[in-house]
Parts: sequence; C-alpha cells; structure tokens
Amino acid sequence: MRIVLQRVARASVSVHGKPISGIGRGFLLLVGIGATDGHDEVERLAEKIVNLRVFPDAEGKMNLALADVGGEALVVSQFTLYADLRKGRRPSWADAGDPDVAAGRVEAFARALESRGVPKVGRGVFGADMQVELLNDGPVTLVLDAASL
Repeated sequence: MRIVLQRVARASVSVHGKPISGIGRGFLLLVGIGATDGHDEVERLAEKIVNLRVFPDAEGKMNLALADVGGEALVVSQFTLYADLRKGRRPSWADAGDPDVAAGRVEAFARALESRGVPKVGRGVFGADMQVELLNDGPVTLVLDAASL
C-alpha cells in the first residue's frame, strides 16, 4: 500500500465536472493498493496517518496531529502509484492490486480513518477519471509505503 499525503487547506474531487467530495483543512490522501496488500496494511497506515504530527502548534512547530486540529481527509484511489518504470517508456502496473480487491481496500482504509475519529472522510470514485483540486498547505507532502514502515 502506497500513499501520497498532502497537508491541505482544502481539497476536492470531481468526475466529469461534477463535484463528488471536498474537505477543508486536513489531508489529501492518494492511495495505491498493491497486489499483496491486505487488512494489516490498511489498519497500520490509517493508524500512522491519524497520528502524524505535521500540523503547526502555537509556536509554528510541526507538533499537532489531525485530531488535534479537527482535520479532515479526502481519500482518492490512485493505482498509478504502483507504476514500474524500469523498462521501456510505457509504465507497467503489474504490481498494482486487482481492481475488485483494491476498491474494497481503499474503502476499508477510509472507514479505518473514520473509526479513528477523523470527523469527515471524503472519497473519490474508484476507477473514475477524476479531477483533483487542492490548496497545498506548507507545502507538506509525504510518501508512505507499507513495505518500508
């Protein structure tokens, strides 16, 4: 499981020009599911993310977690995080999870965030051609890979 986390002032996702979901201050989470990812990775990354201290405290030090600031999350599936670029010019996504399985894992991840107290967890549309807009805050962008955490 791979996640690109962006701390945002706001973020939204649309499909064919129609707004689907949006959040205020919090995290935009681009989520890729690998072929071997299971429930353990979902729970472990959800726990890690809700407790990351990357929001500024009163002194400007990154010392506060998502719950401390009442932050929200927008979960957007992104199989392209599993691109293999080692050969040729066309990426291979052989390591990406099967779409039928991955859709359930992405939803399980969103629910895991909710179960940990995130007040609003927006979602993209799995498999859709989405347009994502965000106002990056900081900017703060982190890459999390379950294989290395």
